[in-house]
Amino acid sequence: MSLEAAYAQCRRLNAHHGKTFYLATLLLPADRRPAVHALYGFARLADEVVDNPGSTPALELDELERQLKLALAGAPERPVLAALADTVRRYGIEHTLFEEFLASMRMDLHQTEYASYAELRTYMRGSAEVIGLQMLPVLGFAAGAEPYAAALGEAFQLTNFLRDVAEDLDRGRVYLPLDELAAFGVDRALLEWCRAGSRQDRRVRAALAHVAARTRAVYRFAAAGIPLLAPAARPCVSVAFTLYQGILDELGRRSYDVFGPRAVVPTSRRLAVAGPGLVRAILAR
Repeated sequence: MSLEAAYAQCRRLNAHHGKTFYLATLLLPADRRPAVHALYGFARLADEVVDNPGSTPALELDELERQLKLALAGAPERPVLAALADTVRRYGIEHTLFEEFLASMRMDLHQTEYASYAELRTYMRGSAEVIGLQMLPVLGFAAGAEPYAAALGEAFQLTNFLRDVAEDLDRGRVYLPLDELAAFGVDRALLEWCRAGSRQDRRVRAALAHVAARTRAVYRFAAAGIPLLAPAARPCVSVAFTLYQGILDELGRRSYDVFGPRAVVPTSRRLAVAGPGLVRAILAR
């Protein structure tokens, strides 16, 4: 398969599995989009192993790491990894960021809950913060942008954790700090009871509102990094920033009902946000 076809496969993965993020990538200059799709495609390969595991997920992750190392050494065995290796070479992305990512993916194979926010952040370092850091060389950035890029990755993932409480429970996982849930009288058993009957509970709503408030604080910190990005990248990141916060807004409108239909940003809202972003993207080029 040609390198062009490999990048096209990554783009299809992004468009199918990450619609909100994919919409934002359309605001990037055309020559930068394939690299972002390649980074997404690799993350998706690992996600599939841990979220839809076969009989030997640990061995599957080991195999993915072996294939990653071969690809970075110039001998890719899979199209997505060929595109990734090309992106890493073109933009000088640190290899250690992918090692940290796979380390967090391995945590998903044995750790199903997190006692505290500090413990959860250890997981998010590899599963979310490094994604923001991988993106920086592709987007272009000024000195000092790294903490903000890492925080934005964290904010996006915290948003997903809130939206996907029910789905994660189905996989046996709780990605909300247990000590903070306990402060509101919530434990895994109560979450599972709510999930089993699509029930609501005021204690759960209060706990999720607390997590949402902290997530908004992370977004506020991350926002300071957008001006440090290359001008052509700012519209893309601003739109992603707004749309992901829109998921929090939708959860708030539902009073944090996470056991009913999945919270999504309405298409009309996505287009309303992306339209002005497209204008800004064109003007920035």
